[in-house]
Amino acid sequence: MGGAKRKTYTASFKAKVGLEGIRGVKTANEIGQEHGDHPVQVGRKKEILEQAGTLFETQRGRQKVDEQAGLGSGPEG
Repeated sequence: MGGAKRKTYTASFKAKVGLEGIRGVKTANEIGQEHGDHPVQVGRKKEILEQAGTLFETQRGRQKVDEQAGLGSGPEG
């Protein structure tokens, strides 16, 4: 009674398929057939668009160094 195994996809594959759906060049059915997926699984556009803003929320670049947390930069004692 062994059923079919569930398909597992990597996050990068899901993002790739989701971005294809966002572009709107192909329909969800076309993308699903191309990648062997159900059209409902392709329709993650809303989730991707909602979370896209979080990519730019964190600040990058140089971070301030706490003076007391220096790595032996001054005399101890």
